[in-house]
Amino acid sequence: MTNLPQPDVKPALALLVGVDFGLPRFDETLQELGLLAQTAGLSPVARVTCKRRAPDAALFIGSGKADEIKQLAIQMNVQEILFDQSLSPAQQRNLERHLELPVNDRTLLILEIFGQRARSHEGKLQVELARLQYLSTRLVRRWSHLERQSGGIGMRGGPGETQIELDRRMIGDSIKRTKERLVKVKRQRQTQRRQRERRDAFNISLVGYTNAGKSTLFNALVKARTYAADQLFATLDTTTRQLYLGDVGRVVSLSDTVGFVRDLPHGLIDAFQATLQEAVDADLLLHVVDFSSDSYFEQIEEVQRVLTEIGAADIPQVLVFNKLDAVAPDRLPTLLQDSYDLHGQPTPRVFLSAQKGDGVPLLRQLLSDRILLLAGASAMRHFPLIHEDGQ
Repeated sequence: MTNLPQPDVKPALALLVGVDFGLPRFDETLQELGLLAQTAGLSPVARVTCKRRAPDAALFIGSGKADEIKQLAIQMNVQEILFDQSLSPAQQRNLERHLELPVNDRTLLILEIFGQRARSHEGKLQVELARLQYLSTRLVRRWSHLERQSGGIGMRGGPGETQIELDRRMIGDSIKRTKERLVKVKRQRQTQRRQRERRDAFNISLVGYTNAGKSTLFNALVKARTYAADQLFATLDTTTRQLYLGDVGRVVSLSDTVGFVRDLPHGLIDAFQATLQEAVDADLLLHVVDFSSDSYFEQIEEVQRVLTEIGAADIPQVLVFNKLDAVAPDRLPTLLQDSYDLHGQPTPRVFLSAQKGDGVPLLRQLLSDRILLLAGASAMRHFPLIHEDGQ
């Protein structure tokens, strides 16, 4: 039987909306929101920005700007409106009624991407928990069209209980079950972690803003085949491999973790605590930075904020300024290794291109020096001596 060619499914067209409230980090070009939309399978075709002193309680942007967006959406034939900021359930519902189109915010967009990318059992559980927690706050929007249920014999919930109350109870039960399953997964991770500790392993975790090149650097260091692509959240599940450092004749544990992003939903931070725990328990953090980005300084600050939130701010770091091959000649550093002032603390920094491999040997040497410094000569004597051939 001949397989018939499948018709190409065109991505839904999306209109991007950003509101400047005078706060730092406003993205005038909505570049990152556009990348998030593309990663989620949407096609951004128009962008709208405006300034306000405060969000409109009903429509977030006000009725005049909402009318302007509605007209543009009709002209561009878009199927969805995406806001760069988080919307309240009431604002989301009111906007959908006013614009007569699906309206979603940055939080739901990130949740959608995480849902598409999670591969491991733990990752899927974490995404499901975050999705349920988000959905539980949106019941007023998603189920507001349902009528009040009648009570009586054989009816769930007793007399007069609304459908929204039934759905809230059902989602609450699902959240409870998912949390219980995640507790079991965390216990398994803790067992694996204790086994590494008994072997006196030195643990290094890669952290950084999404699309900074963490997975590419991970592959370059340990010759793994972790999925890496030039897109946001290319990989979500933590991967751990052994890294041999010939200068100290030792093997260390290297973990690649999920990338951070501006305004990462708190629900996702909580839900991904088990994955981010690899960073919390690390002896050293490799903080990978996209040096080719114009906003790399803001991205460093965002990563530091999340590290503080998960309790990993005091772990020693090495800054890896990646993508040196994509930097303009006038921005190239004079030295490939120096020190960076990270919140008043001088932090070792190395410039490299993980894609090209340039500077990776320098990083390996720096890691060896830092391990000797952090672990101490006496502690290193307890590490098993392993030759590069594994014997």
